[in-house]
Amino acid sequence: MKFAIIGNIYQNEKSLHAEHLLKLLRYYKAKIMVENAFADFLEQEQQLSIPNDERFEGKTFEADMVISLGGDGTFLKAASIVGSRNIPILGINTGRLGFLADILPEDMDVTIDEIYANHYKIEERAVLQLTTSNPLSVHPFALNEVAILKHDSSSMISIKAYINHEQLNTYQADGLIVATPTGSTGYSLSVGGPVIAPQSKTMVITPVAPHSLNCRPLVVKDEWEITLEVESRSHNFLVSVDGRSESCDEQTRLRISRAPYSVKLVKRFDHQYFNTLRSKMMWGADAR
Repeated sequence: MKFAIIGNIYQNEKSLHAEHLLKLLRYYKAKIMVENAFADFLEQEQQLSIPNDERFEGKTFEADMVISLGGDGTFLKAASIVGSRNIPILGINTGRLGFLADILPEDMDVTIDEIYANHYKIEERAVLQLTTSNPLSVHPFALNEVAILKHDSSSMISIKAYINHEQLNTYQADGLIVATPTGSTGYSLSVGGPVIAPQSKTMVITPVAPHSLNCRPLVVKDEWEITLEVESRSHNFLVSVDGRSESCDEQTRLRISRAPYSVKLVKRFDHQYFNTLRSKMMWGADAR
């Protein structure tokens, strides 16, 4: 098999398991490709040698599977690099919570064994597509969420929201998040949004610090289209697509819909979403 490896390049402790992963894949005589920035990081910080013929830059690679080594942020980066190319992604969690990257480092050996035994499963996750009236430089596809936010020094913004061209509400708030079920356990959850099962074919609209207590999160079908118009005293605002942010002027009209492709997650065969949810959210744990 051929693997492309993408890793965290900002925290050295999150890359400590890279050497073992490389040895494990070489034991199976796998073809290995390491993202160039991560390869440089491993050489500088871990003193590992990554030959030039085992490197790739950007999206210029072919692989049977991508391995993300880091936290969920690294997994989101991997998903943006893979895009619509239909390559499944295995997330090894060397970060903190890890809903997307949920394979623990101590389970790497058995997980790779299972992959070579073809004893694993693929979960498909919906992706959001952002279309704007004024072109943006950020990657316009989100596995987690698209967030509309005020600038740090600005007062709250006014966001007029439409669903299938029918007006929904005008939110007076610090921002508005449109999240996939995958992203429902991320930013949306932290501001009061609900947890949504991954295969529910929905998306959630969650206000950030709304001025009115009547503004509550709303779950809608993901085949619907959401249009947003923003007004701000500073005449600009931030658009964040899976954490990649760009400033926009208030003339920019935003349209959010389900993307024409999905992201494939590699899961161990006995993986159960609700077991993961219970564990990560510590449901049922007695804090006393």
